[in-house]
Amino acid sequence: MSIHHPEIVVTSRIPPFLTTGLQEKYVVHERDHIRDRQVFGRVRALVGGGESKIDASYMALFPALEMISVCGVGYDGIDVAAAKKRGIMVSHTPEVLNDDVADLALGLLLAVARKIPAADRFTRNADWLDGPFPLTRKLTGAKLGIVGMGRIGQAIAKRAAAFDMDISYNTRHQRSDVPYKYVPNVTALAAAVDFLVVITPGGAATRNLINAEVLKALGPQGFLVNVARGSVVDQVALIEALQKKTIAGAGLDVYVDEPNVPAELRKLDNVVLTPHVASGTVETRKAMSALALANLDAHMSGQPIITPVPECRP
Repeated sequence: MSIHHPEIVVTSRIPPFLTTGLQEKYVVHERDHIRDRQVFGRVRALVGGGESKIDASYMALFPALEMISVCGVGYDGIDVAAAKKRGIMVSHTPEVLNDDVADLALGLLLAVARKIPAADRFTRNADWLDGPFPLTRKLTGAKLGIVGMGRIGQAIAKRAAAFDMDISYNTRHQRSDVPYKYVPNVTALAAAVDFLVVITPGGAATRNLINAEVLKALGPQGFLVNVARGSVVDQVALIEALQKKTIAGAGLDVYVDEPNVPAELRKLDNVVLTPHVASGTVETRKAMSALALANLDAHMSGQPIITPVPECRP
C-alpha cells in the first residue's frame, strides 16, 4: 500500500465489513500491535467499536491525531472533552441501529416474561413428560416504563404499542413530540410499571442509575430489561435483587465488565442473557460500518463529518 495513504489505529473489535473498507483506503495499525514508535507520530485517526476506551493519556500518544470514528451509537468510553480540547473530532453511528436494538429489547421482554429459554430447555430435556410447564407472565396490555426516550426508546415504544402496552417514560427533560406519559423520577417510574426497559446513554451521568432503590420499587412482579450500557445498572444490586426475588426477572444484553459476566448472573434461572448483540445483524453491522467509514472519509477529504457526536456538532 502506498505510504501516501493516511495511517489509522483500530482501537477495539470492529465488524469485518469495516476492516475491509479501511484496508482499501488506509494504512491500518492495531492498538496492541504497534512496534515502530514512529507510527504514533503519523496516525491521524482512531477507529473502534462502541466499547472503545480512549482517554486523554491514550490520545496524547498521537500528536497528529485529528479524528476518532466510533462504529456504534454509544461513545461513553471516549473522553470527548479531552478530544475537543485538542480539536479532535469524534463521530459515531446513530440511527442505523435503532430497529435492531428495539427488536432485541422486545425479544428480551418476551423471553423473560414468557420464560422462552427455560421452556426450550424444558422441552429438550423431556421434562414435559413429567407435567406441564409453569404458567408465565402476559406481556400484552402490561405497563411498560422506558428509561430514555431517544430514537431507540421511541422505536421500542412503537413496538410495545403493538402489544397494547401502557407506556410511560423517564428522561432528563420531558419530550413534546411523543404521546406517552412522562414520569420525572426513575424510582417512581419503576413503581408504576410491570416492565422497565433501560435505553439511556452510558457515562458518568447515568452510572448506577438503576440502583437498589429502583429495583425495590419495580417489585417482586416486575421485570428489568437493559439494552443500554452495563454501567447504567448497579450490577451487584441487580444480582441481589434477582437472587432474593426482589424483582421477578431480567433480560440483559449488556454488562459492567464485558465479556466477563458474573457467575452469579449465569447461574440464575430468572434472567435471560445475551452477549451484547442488540445491533448484531448483518444488515445493521454493514450499515454501521459504512457510516463509520464515511465519517472517516469525509474528514480525510476535508468535508464535514456526517454524524459527529452531539458535543462536536457546530
